[in-house]
Amino acid sequence: MGDWLQRNIVEPGKLPLLLALTALVLTFLITRVITRLIRAGKGPFGNISSAGGVHIHHVVPGVVLTVAGGFGAVASGRHGFGANAFAVVFGIGAGLVLDEFALILHLDDVYWTEAGRKSVEAVVLTAALVGLLLVGFSPFGVNDMSQDELQDRGSVLSTVVVNFLFSLAVLSKGKAQMAVFSVFIPFLGLVGLVRLARPDSPWARRFYRRRPRARARALLRAYRHDRRWIGPRRAVGDWLGGKTTAELARSAESAESAERK
Repeated sequence: MGDWLQRNIVEPGKLPLLLALTALVLTFLITRVITRLIRAGKGPFGNISSAGGVHIHHVVPGVVLTVAGGFGAVASGRHGFGANAFAVVFGIGAGLVLDEFALILHLDDVYWTEAGRKSVEAVVLTAALVGLLLVGFSPFGVNDMSQDELQDRGSVLSTVVVNFLFSLAVLSKGKAQMAVFSVFIPFLGLVGLVRLARPDSPWARRFYRRRPRARARALLRAYRHDRRWIGPRRAVGDWLGGKTTAELARSAESAESAERK
């Protein structure tokens, strides 16, 4: 099966990457289904606790699987059954870890809070970047270079440095997601570079401090952007990760108010 996929579906050497990505996405989706069932008190699942009553988050087995899969993949090389098997183990571990990315970031159990949405964003961002690698994109625009240019170390180095600086500038403008994607699609870096910075970004604090018009335009654009996208982002977050505790409380209050009327 693996050889058939290697010959007909993916480029040589990329089957482990495809398996790892598939395992990551499926693990995240299955984990979210299980945690939502536990939260609702449905099904045979429950939280795992040690003998001392300590709640064991699934990031713990995730770290173990990620380490095992990573070292196993390095030891087995990029080809063969071993590489594919360890890629699946790594993907499962990465899915468990990223599902609790917000816990690691905040060092607090924020799974069902607004801050916990960062875990969903981390999984989506990781899956998108790995997908770009699978379809042939290379970091910093190296995939757009000809064979002659690739053999010229100076051309490769200058391309990487320029595109890296573009990504860094976009990041300083407070556009983290665009900066990450511009690593693989340099044109996005150019777009982010010419657009206004977020008003709370290092770029705005440095260059808009004595430019009140630019600062006002940045505030207005950020407000319009956030107002336009907050609804769709919340809907996607609810669908993938489940509603936050605050949202459920508001829904319950609204239902009670409607019943009283």
